[in-house]
Amino acid sequence: MIPPQTQGAPRAVVVVSSHVVRGSVGNRAAVFALESLGFPVWAVPTVVLPWHPGHGRGTRIVARPEQFAALMADLERAPWLGEVGAVLSGYLGDAGQAEAVASLVGAVRAKNPGALYVCDPVIGDSGGLYVPEATAAAIRDRLMPLADVATPNRYELAWMAGGSLPDMEAIMAAALAADPPTMLVTSAPPTLDGGIANLLVRDGQALLAEHRTVARPPNGLGDLTAALYLARTMDGMPPTDALGSTTAAVYEILARTVARGGDELQLETDADCLAQPTAAVQLHQLTGSDGFP
Repeated sequence: MIPPQTQGAPRAVVVVSSHVVRGSVGNRAAVFALESLGFPVWAVPTVVLPWHPGHGRGTRIVARPEQFAALMADLERAPWLGEVGAVLSGYLGDAGQAEAVASLVGAVRAKNPGALYVCDPVIGDSGGLYVPEATAAAIRDRLMPLADVATPNRYELAWMAGGSLPDMEAIMAAALAADPPTMLVTSAPPTLDGGIANLLVRDGQALLAEHRTVARPPNGLGDLTAALYLARTMDGMPPTDALGSTTAAVYEILARTVARGGDELQLETDADCLAQPTAAVQLHQLTGSDGFP
């Protein structure tokens, strides 16, 4: 069960993910979203890139493992650690970074037992893994068991489950069997033709939020989804409302960006959508009605 967030609780979020010079992926998406919604952010880059690799090859800068571990240890000793109410981890630049993230999560929880940890296991998509298998395994074996919430896409969940997930029944079973008590699975199959969905599995219940598919979407949707769901949860929003609001915000920003011909999410232009999305999404209870407020 996710620890309750109370009024006056620490609101800073440590976000550990990739940093791109141009674009709205990784930390660039999560930090902007969280800060726009009033959450102070401690941003830790796991890798520095000129742009998302989908735009072409570029220089890749990853701190040496001992440097990254030392930086994270500094944060554990920081006199302001009590400000931190959550940790969000995403793309890792090296398998060894997982241990440093796990240590930081432990330190934050020791200081604030109500702190949340959201693990976005950014390891691959329908084309397969795009990180080394050792990195994917480190996220699966070291970080996923610590998480209060995990936000894999359908293909990441399948890899971590060790088999294909051909239908909704298999996806729900894999999400229920996973370690985190709350699983938000993106790129889930919809109930309607021409759509795409987010599946929330929590307390033995499953809820689907779906909208129409937008062709040629930019990158960063998963990063944004994880950050927004965390923000809604920290603000005390019930799971059903958090799923619907998160899905609506991401969909609205995506649709607006694509309509303008953007090749990156235009968060700065559509910042109003982060807090007050107006796009309509459909919610479906896939299991019994008990458990989801």
